[in-house]
Amino acid sequence: MTAKKAWEGFSKGLIEEVQRWGSMKQTGVSLRYMMEFGSRPTTRNLLISAQFLHKELPIRIARRAIELEALPYGLSHKPAVVKVRDWYLDSFRDLRSFPDIKDKSDELEFTQMIKMIKVRHNNVVPMMALGVQQLKKDLDTKIDYKEDLDEIQQFLDRFYMSRIGIRMLIGQHVALHDPNPLPDCIGYIHTKMSPVEVARNASEDARSICLREYCSAPDVNIYGDPNFTFPYVPTHLHLMVFELVKNSLRAVQEKFMDSDKVAPPIRIIVADGLEDVTIKVSDEGGGIPRSGLPKIFTYLYSTAKNPLDEHSGIDLGTVTTMAGYGYGLPISRLYARYFGGDLQIISMEGYGTDAYLHLSRLGDSQEPLP
Repeated sequence: MTAKKAWEGFSKGLIEEVQRWGSMKQTGVSLRYMMEFGSRPTTRNLLISAQFLHKELPIRIARRAIELEALPYGLSHKPAVVKVRDWYLDSFRDLRSFPDIKDKSDELEFTQMIKMIKVRHNNVVPMMALGVQQLKKDLDTKIDYKEDLDEIQQFLDRFYMSRIGIRMLIGQHVALHDPNPLPDCIGYIHTKMSPVEVARNASEDARSICLREYCSAPDVNIYGDPNFTFPYVPTHLHLMVFELVKNSLRAVQEKFMDSDKVAPPIRIIVADGLEDVTIKVSDEGGGIPRSGLPKIFTYLYSTAKNPLDEHSGIDLGTVTTMAGYGYGLPISRLYARYFGGDLQIISMEGYGTDAYLHLSRLGDSQEPLP
């Protein structure tokens, strides 16, 4: 398929502009900078922030649109991926056709527009997952696609990492307009976030899903100082802990479902070091065989149903199932790495799994810019 055919429905001028902006340098922002800058959301600062985004967002979005066009195995032409690419091109066009931001009313109008862009991209992750599923249906199972699937894996890591950054920048700018911010909150950032408290909320959410699905759920015990706080983005931490606890609950529940033994609790330990805050989620759910460990961070092996798949019978309103659509771990690891942390999974087959979530305390690391 020629490039011309692939970009159908978009003007030559727009495509050339995407190419031009896609080759410009991206500018990363650190958590600390977002925090310091956002602590004084004056009209002037909001104007500076909007002007920065007006230039930065088209660069980041153009890069993704170009990559979406050049994926191996015709993944670019799968209907779901074409749809995602069109969202990116529409957003690029919206940003580029917005005039220079000169005063407060321009800035407010711009803020409304980027808010709309964020909503447009809400379903990108399941939609891309659907594209990968559409591709896998076509691939010959007899051929080993390891090399090329690695290429798709790396693309998706870059793609989703970039999406986290774009959504953080937009969300942060929009949140700075809140006339009544919560105490100690600067946009998305909570300057005195208690990891123990976030872990508790995330665990309760995960347990309620487990209860809904299995009619029972193991206990979750949390160890650590509830009064310890550090600056972080609570929504990111919630998402990561929720995912880890949900996986642990499922493993323990499945292992002890037909047993007379009481299901052992999941243990969460929160430790505050000088450089990192580490959260360990431990379960006795039987573990993962060592040969299966490399697969847990891939986007290509999930057996779970995709909420957007027309045959899956999952209602989009209730997308959160125990199995999700198999992207929880790789995406959680990207969230951890986005602010300089990491996620590691250590397993003892026949016993259980420990997940170590490292969060950088310093907030100095620049955004990774794929």
